Amino acid sequence: MSENAISLYNAFLESGDEQALEALVRAYSDPLVRYAHSYVRDDAAAEEAMEDAFAALILNRKCFREEGQLRTYLYKSVRSKCIDRLRRQKFVFSLSDSALSEDLFSDEDTEEGETARERRRIVLECIARLPEQYREILYLFYFEGLDFDGVCRVTGKSRKQAYNLLSRARDALKELLLKEGFEG
Repeated sequence: MSENAISLYNAFLESGDEQALEALVRAYSDPLVRYAHSYVRDDAAAEEAMEDAFAALILNRKCFREEGQLRTYLYKSVRSKCIDRLRRQKFVFSLSDSALSEDLFSDEDTEEGETARERRRIVLECIARLPEQYREILYLFYFEGLDFDGVCRVTGKSRKQAYNLLSRARDALKELLLKEGFEG
């Protein structure tokens, strides 16, 4: 992101700078929609969860000292919106149908690209077979790049719980990948 998210948000809070708010939304909307889509598996519902998260941010007008706090607040808010929706509609967290899969399959049409796409397809299928908590923590940590503190704030887990969960998720994924013929 070219501009600091906190300075954009503060510009909006202090002077009502709508351009700063628009820049903030542009910076975070795509990753938040992808994250929401991994829960609800519906484009419109994912977009709605992202919009609701920004609406909550605007209405609650929280103060953040660093960008990581703002980022995790948005992810946690989107997660909460998705969980509320899931409780009503009984969907499950899935990476296999996620918009993320499209990004991962964009290699060139070469033999090496085909091999890489096939490997990623297998990895995504294995991730999709993992329990929901494992899929979520792998997604947040590896695909969204959140650090442990961010993952903890989003999931509501302690640092130790998140570490243990990530470790178990990695082990379970490794076991599935070995069964699929990946070398350890």
